[in-house]
Amino acid sequence: MTLAQIFEKVVGPEANVRFAAYDGSKSGPAGAPVLIEVKSPIALAYLAQAPGEMGLARAYVAGHLDVHGDMYTLLSEMARVTLHDLPLKEKASVARALGVKPLLMRVPPPPQEVRHSALARLGSRHAKQRDAEAIHHHYDVSNRFYEWVLGPSMAYTCAVFPEEGATLEEAQYAKFDLVARKLGLKPGMRLLDVGCGWGGMVVHAAREYGVKVLGVTLSRQQAEWAQKAIAEAGLTELAEVRHLDYRDVTEGDFDAVSSIGLTEHIGKDQLPGYFGFLYGKLRPGGRLLNHCITRPTGVEKTFNKKGFINRYVFPDGELESVGLLIREMEDLGFEIRHEENLREHYARTLEKWCANLDAHWDEAVAEVGQGTARVWRLYMAGCVVGFERNKVQLHQILGVKLGERGESGVPLRPSRDWP
Repeated sequence: MTLAQIFEKVVGPEANVRFAAYDGSKSGPAGAPVLIEVKSPIALAYLAQAPGEMGLARAYVAGHLDVHGDMYTLLSEMARVTLHDLPLKEKASVARALGVKPLLMRVPPPPQEVRHSALARLGSRHAKQRDAEAIHHHYDVSNRFYEWVLGPSMAYTCAVFPEEGATLEEAQYAKFDLVARKLGLKPGMRLLDVGCGWGGMVVHAAREYGVKVLGVTLSRQQAEWAQKAIAEAGLTELAEVRHLDYRDVTEGDFDAVSSIGLTEHIGKDQLPGYFGFLYGKLRPGGRLLNHCITRPTGVEKTFNKKGFINRYVFPDGELESVGLLIREMEDLGFEIRHEENLREHYARTLEKWCANLDAHWDEAVAEVGQGTARVWRLYMAGCVVGFERNKVQLHQILGVKLGERGESGVPLRPSRDWP
């Protein structure tokens, strides 16, 4: 079996993908839109030592395997690896086909891969210091890099596309405005935005609704960028972003809390403490809007320590089902008033980010290095496939902290608030 045929075996012979290897071998249909080029024996070593998703990812990130063509098209074609990885029996078959020599080569993972042993020295999963390091790994890449990928909104969460032809900026505005209307924001209210990122929701609430907002993030680079944006917008009297763990917020009696893209970093065991803390920050009648990625049911793994996403993108990330999140919120006193799944919107959001990265590819490589740029190209394109095929979802859940007599303050038919 040639090297090209071995790689074809991993991806699956049904995939419409061509292969070419450094030994001159080729395989796959001649008219396939994407070519995988195996450039060196180190790619074989990565695949032999981690057959399937991880071996292919390491070889690509390290530059020993190239993709010629659209990354989304490739990952969509090889969805059995992208979404499910290979069964153990197939991994063993691939290792046997490669032989002993690649197994004996010493090839360390690319430097972009997180060493979980290093994280473990910072405490158990979701201890404050360890969470800070995990957030630093992903979010403190480069503000300039994020500006190229995310666009002017600097919103790194699912947008809401109000119509087919909406731009990314229009969709991010629509997302923040949808959150604001679900929360019932009005001038003079106080909002706490936890995991605020670069301050998109903070600025939107202050500028569009006259709300006094406190945002907190574990990323120092995000906080510095957000504070500068607030000052440039002339909103310093209303808005503030702090480099702070949400658990260290001392103020209370907020009218509303928004959590947009934070819950994925919390962890199942910490959910009661998380929702309980946010509940305690609200006045009676206050609302929480929780916006996060979820898994489609309660039976999939919540945490895949050995997967590409956990090792390269979101260390210690955990996804829960929307049912579990709602139950946790209810058990801590929230009344659930609204819930919706926006997974198709996240697929579109990611498509826009992928296009932005491609448009700034050379600049991105110069800014963060080829390895990190490749991690992002692979991760975002794979996520498009995941959201399209219902491997992952995105839910917004609205909860209310009821008043003493059970009053919610929610209109009988809030059609304007929640279109």
